[in-house]
Amino acid sequence: QVQLVESGGGRVQTGGSLKLSCVASGFTFNKYTMTWYRQAPGKERELVAMSYTDGDLTKYGDSVKGRFTVSRDNEQNTLYLQMNNLKPEDTAVYYCARPTGNLRGQGTQVTVSS
Repeated sequence: QVQLVESGGGRVQTGGSLKLSCVASGFTFNKYTMTWYRQAPGKERELVAMSYTDGDLTKYGDSVKGRFTVSRDNEQNTLYLQMNNLKPEDTAVYYCARPTGNLRGQGTQVTVSS
């Protein structure tokens, strides 16, 4: 079964850190660019980070540059998002996604309190 399963969300205070994980199954993970995006209530979907196939090439949304780091373990079919110095405006549901074929996970809630 082709699927993405996120974990690692939660509630933290401003300045805290969280690390999200996304385990992929049912497809050849190392052949695909993978992304994290987020959506907050009443706001448009926002690209957070992108990891190209080998993980060496990455891209970040302007609002998270310098605070978030995307990485991947192609042996473990897992995509990560290390989030540091979290701010209340980072509160959202975070989704792991494979743009090819429009595949995404169920999402994990991140809440940052002030």
